[in-house]
Amino acid sequence: MNERILVVDDEEDIREVFCAHLRREGLSPTPADGFTAACAALDLSAFDLVITDISLGGPSGIDLLRELNDRGLTCPLVLVTGQPSVGTASEALRLGAFDYLVKPVRKDDLLRVVKQALKHKHLADERDLLRTEGDRARGHLEAVFRGVQDGIVSVDEKGRVLEANRSAQTICGVERVQGQDYESHAGACSLACARVLHQTLSQRQAVRACRVECGHSRRPDQVVEVSGAPLFGGQDLFLGAALVLRDVSLLHRLETRLGERPGFYGIVGKSSKMQELYSLLKVLSDTDTGVLITGESGTGKELVAEALHHAGARSASPLVKVNCSALTESLLESELFGHVKGAFTGAIKDKVGRFQLANTGSILLDEVGEMPLGTQIKLLRVLQEKEFERVGESGTIKVNVRVIAATNSDLRDKIARREFREDLFYRLKVIELRLPPLRERREDIPLITEHFLKVFNETFRKNVTGLDREALSLFLRYPWPGNVRELKHALEHGFILCQGDQITPAHLPSEISETLAGETCAAPRPLGRPPIDPTSASKDILEAIRLAGGKKARAARTLGISRQTLYRKLREFGLEP
Repeated sequence: MNERILVVDDEEDIREVFCAHLRREGLSPTPADGFTAACAALDLSAFDLVITDISLGGPSGIDLLRELNDRGLTCPLVLVTGQPSVGTASEALRLGAFDYLVKPVRKDDLLRVVKQALKHKHLADERDLLRTEGDRARGHLEAVFRGVQDGIVSVDEKGRVLEANRSAQTICGVERVQGQDYESHAGACSLACARVLHQTLSQRQAVRACRVECGHSRRPDQVVEVSGAPLFGGQDLFLGAALVLRDVSLLHRLETRLGERPGFYGIVGKSSKMQELYSLLKVLSDTDTGVLITGESGTGKELVAEALHHAGARSASPLVKVNCSALTESLLESELFGHVKGAFTGAIKDKVGRFQLANTGSILLDEVGEMPLGTQIKLLRVLQEKEFERVGESGTIKVNVRVIAATNSDLRDKIARREFREDLFYRLKVIELRLPPLRERREDIPLITEHFLKVFNETFRKNVTGLDREALSLFLRYPWPGNVRELKHALEHGFILCQGDQITPAHLPSEISETLAGETCAAPRPLGRPPIDPTSASKDILEAIRLAGGKKARAARTLGISRQTLYRKLREFGLEP
């Protein structure tokens, strides 16, 4: 322990007895015979505790307590008296004495009070140290917060602003006041960055940087790179989120002039085909025109739909997604339009449909080619009249929703087979966005690979620098029948197995090297747009099944069709026994 204790008493016997008791406890007592000696000792050393008699034959122990206060010393003081009185006790406590002992003082009482006083001193010292360190750290953080060029806005778990540095106020062109909702300045900009904030708060996960066009009334051409990070306290207590805003307007204009925009709202790629896609997305994002997104499985149709929504004026409203192939006709109708209680068996309460949830926003009808004909008729009415009825209800509900459809099927082929309504097709396809397969934009493979490397390094907490030369060669030559989705899964496979700083061919899925071992990089033609010649189509199917080692599920993914469609094609062409 070795704590230093000043013992003040004008009677030598009492001083020596107190000091002896304290030494046996491993403490370091210093005797003083009165007020003057005590002040001299305080000038020379710091003490953890002072024990003093009230009567000292001159200035009293109360005077010594005042002296401690005048000096700003925080060590506790214990008063000892042979003539206790209410007046002296109350005065001592008013001045901050820790305790009050009455003579004769028993050893146990002395040591008990000493231990309590020293414990109090330790806790007070720790509290002061933490306060000092906290003030210093807070000062450093505030200096960094003010000095960085990136805008930083922190919000609580309900989206109310906690702090916003000077750069954020400059970028946003408005001062975000503490305690206000982040979206309280909606009139100044499009609040495209609010999507990142909502995603960070709802998922409590970091959101990677994406570019947004501010649509600011005073900065119409401003483009900002936005990322989000969750904020956690002790014991993983969720505190809110932080937004980081970086003005990249100049870089964006330069890339646009050079025709090398590296991405668009989370879509990665700078090939000529992607540049054309970005330009078209930019035009379409500012309209409510119906858009049909087509392309093979894994090309990023859902990502394009998100870009269309978040780049436009509806970004502050929800984007609702519906997978039309995952539900039966009755369930799909209920999901889209909602139902009332008792409309059918199991309808135990009213349900709000996806169209109503998407009001003022957008709805993505994914795999729209699999929608049953009965539901197609009702969807056509929504597109024409902007209204619908819930299942089991006769009253109509008006909605203002932008409809975005996506499919990897050939809807024209389905129309010919009377599986899809032609009038609905032309309603959905005011503009068709055909997404190029990855094999048609191989120059984007290194950029996409670099993007996912960053993602997986954060996910797996590794530091993989990239693919070695041979693995990268495989990536550039492989036909990627599963497109970007397959590339992402192949990289994830590599990250799991890789223990070094580079992914090698041994870390990649075996089908990549096996496909390239005896084949050229030409891939079977996907059946998303099947050839007119049935003989050619059957050859594609047989080739895909051969490359998949006889596994029909893998062959279906290669061809860009569902497994059910593959079996139907096999029956049509007489390829099944």
